[in-house]
Formats: sequence, C-alpha cells, structure tokens
Amino acid sequence: MKTIPLKRLVPGLIIGPASWLGPYIVTSSLFLPALIQHLDAENKITLLALFSSVGMIAAAISNMVAGFLSDRTRSRFGKRTPWLVSGAFVFMLAMIFASMSTTIPLLMASWMLGQIALNFIVAPMIAWLDLAPENGKGTASSAYGGLGMALGNNGFTIVGAIFLSQFRLGFILFGIVTFLGALIAAVIVREPSNLDEPLDKPSSTTKAKFSIKDLSTIFPKWVEGRDYYLALIGKLFQGVGNFAITGYLLYIMTDFLHKDTSSTQQTIQLINTIMLVFGIAMGFIAGPISDRLKLLKLPVGLSTILLGIGVLSIFFLQNDIGLMIYAFMAGLGMGIWNSLDNLLNLKVIPDKNRVGFFLGFYNLGNTVTQAIAPVIAAFMISTIGFSSIFMMSFAFSIIGGILILSIKSVSR
Repeated sequence: MKTIPLKRLVPGLIIGPASWLGPYIVTSSLFLPALIQHLDAENKITLLALFSSVGMIAAAISNMVAGFLSDRTRSRFGKRTPWLVSGAFVFMLAMIFASMSTTIPLLMASWMLGQIALNFIVAPMIAWLDLAPENGKGTASSAYGGLGMALGNNGFTIVGAIFLSQFRLGFILFGIVTFLGALIAAVIVREPSNLDEPLDKPSSTTKAKFSIKDLSTIFPKWVEGRDYYLALIGKLFQGVGNFAITGYLLYIMTDFLHKDTSSTQQTIQLINTIMLVFGIAMGFIAGPISDRLKLLKLPVGLSTILLGIGVLSIFFLQNDIGLMIYAFMAGLGMGIWNSLDNLLNLKVIPDKNRVGFFLGFYNLGNTVTQAIAPVIAAFMISTIGFSSIFMMSFAFSIIGGILILSIKSVSR
C-alpha cells in the first residue's frame, strides 16, 4: 500500500479538516440560526430543527455516495483529492447562495446543496488517514482530530462570533475559507497517482443478477462488524450529546441565560478559546501517547463521559462559572476524542478494501449528529423546557462512552 510521509500528511490533516469543519460549525451554529431568526423569528426553533432534519438526510446519502465513489476513483491526483476539492468549491458556492437568501425556501435549498457538497469533502479527506505509515497512524489521527478538528470546532467559532451581527458576510467569507483550505491541504499532501491500481469491474452477468441480497452485503452482519457498529453508535450518541449544546449555544445564551448580544459574543469566544487550548494540547500529545502506550479504547470512551459531566455544570449553576466548568471539561473530553476516535475506527473497520466507505460512513457522526441533535433538542425544549436538553446531553454522552468501552477487539 502507498504511504505519504508524515511531514506532508500531518499539515494537510490539520489544515484540511479545520477548513471544512470550522466554516460548517460557524455557519450551522451561528449564522444559520441568526439568519433564520431574521427571516422568521416566531418559528426559529422549529425551523432550525427542520433544517437539521433535511440536512441529516442529505448528509447521510451523500456521505455514503462520496465514500463509495472515492474508493473506486483512479486519477493522477489519487482517489480522494478530486472529490474533496470539487466538494469544497460547491460548498463555497452554496454558502454564497445562502448569504443572498431572502426567504426560508431559498435558504433551505442553499443549505441542502451545502450539506451534500460538505460530505464530498469529509468522506474522501478522512480516508487520507489510511495513507499514513503504520507506526505513525496515531500521530496522523491526532493531527486530523486533535489539531484540525479543534481548530475547526473552536478556533473558527472565536472568529465567527465577530461576524454575528454580519451573518450574511460571514456565510461568504467562511465558504471561501473552505475552498482555499481544502485546495491548500491537497497541494501539501500531494496524494500520489493511483492510475496503476486495478479496479475490479463487475461483469454484465453480475449486473443482471444484482439483487436486494447483494445490497445487504454493503454492511457486514453484526457478528462480523460488532466492534465497528459499537464505535459508530457510540460516536452517534456522543455527537448528539455534544451538538445538542453547541447547536443551540446561541439560544442558550440569549433565551436560557438571558444574555445580550455583546455578552453572548464575548462568552462564546471565551468558551471556544478554552476548548481550543485543550484541543490543541491533546492534538500534540494524545496521538503520540496512544502510539507509545498502546492506549486507545479507554481514553476515547472516558472522553465522552467527561463531556457529559461538563454539561451538567451549565444546568446546575446557570451562570458564567458553570459555563467555564463546561468549557474545561468539554475541552479536555473533546480534545481527547477528536485526537483518537478516527484511529479507533480504523482499527475496527470490517473490510480493509473499503476504507474510504467505512471511514466516511463513520464520520457521519460529525455531520448527521449535528442534524439529529437540534431535532431532538427542539422536541425536548417544546415539550419539557429549555433545561431538558442538558439532561439529554448528559445521558447521550454517558451511553456513548459505555458503548465505546464495550469494544472487544481493541484491548485498552
């Protein structure tokens, strides 16, 4: 198997995910809610859940398609690069269209296009991890998740909060950042040509006899893929627990804690600064420590439990101290999680010939959960009240950790 030296792969795995995740987090958690509120303030909670539901469907389908297509691509630029660069370009256009939307249907159409394009970046890019040398996969995973995703999750939000009152301009600027970042990452990584790689083409007879039974082989049975499914379900629970809070962070500040716009902006920046520091710190040390001590399952499982504990501080204290405790606990937990969870999934993939597909599908935990969480949260808010989302987030995070710790093929 071809490999790429870490001196090229690591910078690409930092810039690449930061460039797609950062703009997505900022647009989905700040600019989209702000624009929806501007267009239809009365129905903002329901509309945000609707956008999330539609986005979830688009993300799920496009992620699987992107992973499948990139696995089967042969080009002078490799399997993944053509798709992720093209996806970044379309995402940029979608964000520009969103910035010009004057009605909810136009905004919905732009957002749908952006969701589809986003997953044509995500699924191929995460498969770059498989190009790392065997003794450096932990470092590569840490670069992607610990550094790249920390910058995306928190670093961009610090900057994004500045544009909270200019959200239309924010859509445009962050869309451009995604395209330029993906392009720079691709140039740095320089994925090798795979034109010489054989591609098994099904015969006409095979095509004619294709059946539902054949379709069922896309995913292995539980007994064969148990650990992969546990990792996937654990990631989904962790993701919902995380994004139920971050997806509604703007409304938590304004509607639950009753902060004004200036205070909201400052608090969001402070929270994300704390989480960014922890994310970068874990990005530097979690992967190398995992490689050296052969620890993987335990830190990943415990990290999501830390997140759940941090969420409770907001609920019980309902002040800035509670928010800071949440930032510290969630920052440490997410820093460890982002550094190592992709490596854990790489270890439990049931079919090594379809790395792009399985890694891409697993990475739906970063996109689909951002869609599912607001839907569940909106239901909880409307039926029980705003405080219920904190209990929900805690429960989902704990369940996610338990599922990860139940994996058998990775000992510790």
